[in-house]
Amino acid sequence: MITASLVKELRDKTNAGMMDCKKALTETAGDLEAAVTWLREKGISKAAGKADREASEGIIAARLSDDGKSGILVEVNCETDFVSRNETFVAFVDEIADTLAASDASNLEEALKVSKGEGTIDEFVKAKVIELGENIQLRKFERFELEGSGTIAHYIHMGGKVGVLVEVGAKQGETAAKEEFQELVKDITLHIAAAAPKGLSSEDISSDLVEAEKDVFRAQLNNEGKPAEIIEKIILGKIGKFFSENCLLEQAFVKDPDQKIKGLVATTGKTVGDELEIRRFVRFGLGE
Repeated sequence: MITASLVKELRDKTNAGMMDCKKALTETAGDLEAAVTWLREKGISKAAGKADREASEGIIAARLSDDGKSGILVEVNCETDFVSRNETFVAFVDEIADTLAASDASNLEEALKVSKGEGTIDEFVKAKVIELGENIQLRKFERFELEGSGTIAHYIHMGGKVGVLVEVGAKQGETAAKEEFQELVKDITLHIAAAAPKGLSSEDISSDLVEAEKDVFRAQLNNEGKPAEIIEKIILGKIGKFFSENCLLEQAFVKDPDQKIKGLVATTGKTVGDELEIRRFVRFGLGE
């Protein structure tokens, strides 16, 4: 019987993943030393030994379905810029992106379990660790499926250093084919890449982040000797500015700072005769 304690003991010995340890013990009928050997032969324990090394370089890649109704964004990290520019690594990331685009994985956990050859994406990554001698990780994965009318779009910036995935909705099915709508979507992806918003609106900004910002403002105002009775009023104003700088809909459009993104969307909606909305977005910054 393969017990949890036996799996833990093997993991402590090899630093391999729990599922790999369980599989090794199953393959070796619970023989601990044989399982260690099995992992070494598969290169898994060696790969796990590199797992603590920082991997902040790599590539962000995207894939979009031909009909614009589905898209993925994936970040694969390595340790050095040299490896990230290696043709073997670039092809490796492309293979992962193509495989995940063709799957139904909706999050990182599911992505790692997607079948690849005789194993999984997780095992595919570990095998590349052995080949290239660096800590390589599939660090982030996101999938968007269009809800109703509109489109899914992506943008990759700086050769894979920044990636954006966005869903822009419409009420009418024919709107997605209009040039003005397509130009809006392109502008939104470029803006997100450049402005790095933290959320779509103030409701999307975590309360922890807001409270942290308030604490910073409060400390600054105390240091400036502001009276306690007006500090909280000043903080409200500063938080309002924080939201305008970090919420996508409230941000000034990078190509026209006099116009907010929500105004750009509304104006384009009038032009195409439809009600448009940015439903969601995600932005990956390499190593962030």
